[in-house]
Amino acid sequence: MLTFTLRRLLLAIPILLVISLVIFLLVDLAPGSPMAEIPLTVPPDVRQKMIEALGADQPVFVRYLLWLKQFFWIEPMTLYDGWFGTSIVEGQQRILSWQSRSPVFTIIGQRLPQTLIVVGTAYLVGIMIALPIGIYSAYRQYSFFDQVGTLFAMIGFSVPTFFSGTLLIIIFAVWLGWFPTKYDTMLEVTDWQSFLQQVKQMALPVMTLGLANAATISRYMRSSMLDNMTMDYVRTARAKGMDEKVVVLRHVLRNSLIPVVTVIALGIPSIFGGAIITENLFGVNGIGAALIGAIHANDLPMVQTLAFIFAVLIVLFNLIADILYGLLDPRIRYD
Repeated sequence: MLTFTLRRLLLAIPILLVISLVIFLLVDLAPGSPMAEIPLTVPPDVRQKMIEALGADQPVFVRYLLWLKQFFWIEPMTLYDGWFGTSIVEGQQRILSWQSRSPVFTIIGQRLPQTLIVVGTAYLVGIMIALPIGIYSAYRQYSFFDQVGTLFAMIGFSVPTFFSGTLLIIIFAVWLGWFPTKYDTMLEVTDWQSFLQQVKQMALPVMTLGLANAATISRYMRSSMLDNMTMDYVRTARAKGMDEKVVVLRHVLRNSLIPVVTVIALGIPSIFGGAIITENLFGVNGIGAALIGAIHANDLPMVQTLAFIFAVLIVLFNLIADILYGLLDPRIRYD
C-alpha cells in the first residue's frame, strides 16, 4: 500500500503540472484583461509602472513560469509576489491599489474557514441522510419508502442549487421566518446563544448543498446494495440461516460501500464547485464568493490559483478513494 501511494503521488506531479499549464493558458486567453482597469487619465509613466508590476510586458510562458515558481516559494517577482501570486483586487479596490495588494494565499486563508465550515457540514449532513436512505431503500425494494426515496433523488438530481436555494429562502426565511436570508459572518461560539445563531445562519446553505449531495449518494448506495444482494456469498449466508438484517449489514453493506466511496471522495471537489453558487446566493464570504469576485474584476492570479486548487482536490481525493478500496475490501491489493 505504501509503495502504491508513493507511486501515485509521484504520478500526480506531472499531471498537476499539465493541469496548471492548461488552467494558466485558458485564463490568460479568456476575454478581459486587468489592463482594462487602468483609467485613461493615468499618466503614461505611471501606466508603464503598473504594467510592469502586473507582469503584462512578459511573454505568456514567462508569466507562467513566474506564477509556477510561487508554488515552491522561489524568488517572488512583480505580479507574482507572495505564495500563489498577488491579487490584483484588494477588497473592493481595483488596480489603482496595486501598491498595497494582498497575496492570494493570504486572501484564501482568510476566506477558507467559512467555506470549510459550511461545505464540510453540508457534506456530512448529506452523507448521514443518504446512506440510511440508500440502505433501507435497497432492503425494502419497491416499498413506499423506496418510492419516496426515488422521488427525493430525482428532485435532487434535477433541481439546480440556485433554484433550490432560492426556494428555501422563500419558504423558511421569508414566509416562515425561521432562518436569516443571508449568512452574516462566522460567529465566535462562546455560549449556547451564539451557537444557535451560527446554526441558524448555516441552516439554509447547508440544506441546499447537503440535500443535493444526498440525492446522488443515496442512489449509488441503493444500486450497489441491490447488485450485491444477488451475489453467491449472500445466498450462502441466507442458506446458513443468518438473519436477513445480519446478512445486509455485515456482508452486503461492506462490499457495497466500495463504489460509493468513489462517489463520496470525488464528490468533495464537486461540492466545493457547488459552493461557488451557494455562497453568492447566501452571502457566505468564502472562496466561492472570492472566485466570482475575481472573475468580475479580471483578477487573473486569484482565478488561476482557485482553479488549480480545485484540480488538486480532484487528484488528491482520487488517491484517497483508491486507498480506501483496499481498506474496505481485503481482496484488493496494490502490490
